[in-house]
Amino acid sequence: MIGLSDINAAPPRPLAGIGAALRDMLGPQASVATNDPRAPQEGVLLPAEAESVRRATPARRREFASGRAAARAAMQALGHDPHPVPRGADRAPLWPPGLTGSISHTSTLCVAAVAETGALPGIGIDIEEDSGLAPDLVPEITTLAERAWLAIQPEAERGFLAKLIFSAKECAYKCQYSASGALFGFDTLEITPDPDSGQFEATFLRDVAPFAAGACLHGRFARIGGLIVTATALPRRPRWSARGEPSCARR
Repeated sequence: MIGLSDINAAPPRPLAGIGAALRDMLGPQASVATNDPRAPQEGVLLPAEAESVRRATPARRREFASGRAAARAAMQALGHDPHPVPRGADRAPLWPPGLTGSISHTSTLCVAAVAETGALPGIGIDIEEDSGLAPDLVPEITTLAERAWLAIQPEAERGFLAKLIFSAKECAYKCQYSASGALFGFDTLEITPDPDSGQFEATFLRDVAPFAAGACLHGRFARIGGLIVTATALPRRPRWSARGEPSCARR
């Protein structure tokens, strides 16, 4: 069973609910922990982590410390020692050998998910304020096909759905990075949401080794506590084709 470790002794109900939602999305191989970055974070960072934000603003240091504390709590829930999670040269978290994970935050919540690489080779999670994506950002974030899909959705839902596409791309990017180590923009992945089922597909529009164009990551999402929450994971034994993951059924 998944370990859910909320750092605060008595977290507000939305924190517990968001942690539980991610636990359900990722399945029993992952551990999820939450933390409130508004709480005091003095002494939370380990030396290897503190160097990563030595020149950061106090607000950024609190946020960073809160996320790292959540990551270590998730490790402990899996039965591992709480190792440091410094930031690499590419700014991605450096997970201990044998572990993988993902960290996301807003101004009021930090969430971390951790799994053993033998169970889940990669994890991606993202949380965003459920406030709708600013209209001027939609062309920057979305593909032509995504904008065409948004145009036929109920007008009142388009801001949310555009923000969902953004969050799904963030979470899928984090997930694939553990396998590819590749940096790319928003036009590399195309999101196909299914609002009725709370699921989405993230399709590669070009080759990003080991993922071929047409390869697909399957994810889930929820709206809870004023947030949009997305999650996806690489399967332990995907049915690799000659060029990458199986293709999505395109809609």
